[in-house]
Amino acid sequence: MDRMLCFSRNRCTNVDQIDKHTLKASCRLQDSRTDCYVEILVKLPNLEISNIKAGVERGSMTLSSQDMLHLEKIIGVRIGPAVLKIIKGLIGNEDRLSQLAFMVEESCQGVILYFTRDDLEKVPRDEDEARIYYNNMVKGNLTLFNRCAAFAPGSPFVEGIEES
Repeated sequence: MDRMLCFSRNRCTNVDQIDKHTLKASCRLQDSRTDCYVEILVKLPNLEISNIKAGVERGSMTLSSQDMLHLEKIIGVRIGPAVLKIIKGLIGNEDRLSQLAFMVEESCQGVILYFTRDDLEKVPRDEDEARIYYNNMVKGNLTLFNRCAAFAPGSPFVEGIEES
């Protein structure tokens, strides 16, 4: 029998309120070759990143003290409009940090989604009304656009919305 290759990947993002002034957002990537994580602390109410931790538990990727200095450049950044461009500008485009930079972005998006959960509970049951509701929600918060399959280009939920 021919040899079969097997690969599996999971990425999980969590946001927890630590106290009334702090959120902890974490993103963990586990696949057949890698296990790594990023964790950011965010001050409320201004959504300022106050701390970052990252690590590689398993895999070929390593994380040096110099790499941590690159990641720590995001401390003091406020999560909001253009945060993804800011993160890329501060961390840079180095290949070895690209996965961790993406995980920082995912953590920031998790914080944004944390504050939209009350809105999600108000979604109308009617399919057409729900589509209009989601479309208006994304128009009001463009950082949601293209952050998940539901809000990706081509989805009926984002019809008429263009990436800026």
